[in-house]
Order: sequence, then structure tokens, then C-alpha cells
Amino acid sequence: MRLLYSLLIGGLAAFSSGMAQAAERPVVVELFTSQGCSSCPPANAFLNELSKQPSDVLALAFHVTYWDYLGWKDPFSLTLATDRQAQYGRRFGDGSYTPEIVVDGAAGMVGSDRGEVGKAIAKARAQNLSAAEVTLVARDGKVSIDIGAGKGAARVMLVGFDREHVTAIGRGENSGRTMAEANIVRSFRPIGQWNGAPVHLEAPLPDGEQVAVILESSDGRIVGASRASGRSGV
Repeated sequence: MRLLYSLLIGGLAAFSSGMAQAAERPVVVELFTSQGCSSCPPANAFLNELSKQPSDVLALAFHVTYWDYLGWKDPFSLTLATDRQAQYGRRFGDGSYTPEIVVDGAAGMVGSDRGEVGKAIAKARAQNLSAAEVTLVARDGKVSIDIGAGKGAARVMLVGFDREHVTAIGRGENSGRTMAEANIVRSFRPIGQWNGAPVHLEAPLPDGEQVAVILESSDGRIVGASRASGRSGV
């Protein structure tokens, strides 16, 4: 009887461990930046480094529009990036500024402050706040998303981004510089809702070379994420 009990407990522990591992996900790091901002290149370089960590971090560069009228129009600036940062600014009470990094939708800080950003990423890893397992496949001109069972509710956000662009800056605060930037967001939109039960979603491929999906709770925190390993059939 004691042996049977031990085997049962061991089996349950292994099952629970497997479930915990299945729920692991990349920490989402959002950089709000602009090619027109002279203090942004160090933060851009930091994000470039983070973008090379495919399993641990989903690094995304959101190029805002409010620098576009100050000497140089960023070719990757999006109104949706400006609006998303404004939402964070209202939540955090610090407004909008560049460069800013937001980690897992929970904390904002100066994007070039590697120490503070590193601490926030480590904290997010330790918390492993995952509402459900998320899988994403990009194939034949569409994305297929499966979200498992869990607790809570979240908007399902589809992200398209380019791996890298190199831009020669002709005017503005960074005039004369050549900037290499990674994981530039080209599209970001809601495609559905998850309410705790398993759900399957399909959508056309978004703009961008790479695809990811994010689960965003009602309070703005990110509680799930996954990226596709590639895309085909564009």
C-alpha cells in the first residue's frame, strides 16, 4: 500500500510539473521608440539583443508617431503604437515618452535602463503568469491559434513584425546615423476573446515577416504569448 501511494503521489507530481512546463511562455517586452529620438538608439540596441532570445523573450518594437513632426518621419511609425503607449501611460500615470519599455504589460521604465529592464524580465520569468497554453501556426496564408483551458479572460491580439531593418536617417536628431532595428511591429490587432474554455481561432496572416499572438487581460497585463516559428504561403 505504501508503495502504491508513493507511485500515485509521484505520478501526480510529474503530471503537475508537465502542466506547469506546458504553460511556460516568453516574457513580452515592448519598446516604444522612434527614429527621430536621439535618446532611443541605446534602447534600440538593447531590444536588438533581446530579440535574439527566441525562447525566453518576445521583444517587440512599437514605433510611435509623435516624433514624426520634428524633422524626420519614421517610416515604421504607427498610430496604433502611439495609442497603445498612451493606454499604458494612463495606467502607469507617467504619460508617453521615448524610449520606454513595458514588460508583460505590468511595468514601464526607461528603455535604455538595462538594469531595471533586466530586473523586470527576471520578475516576470519567476512569476510565469500564464493563463493558458497558446500555440500558433502560420501556414497557407493564414494563422491558426489554439488556446487551452485556464482561468480568467483575455483579448487575443495578433502581432506581425519584421525581423530587421537598416535605415539611413536623413534629418532630425539622428541625422547622419544608420540605424539597425529588430522586431519592428507592422500590425497589431484583436482577433478574438478567450474566456477560460479552449478556443480555436483562425485569421489571415498579418503584415510583417513574423507572427506572434498575445493574451491580454482586462487590466492590460499579458497572461499568455506564443510565436510562430515561420510563415508560408504569403
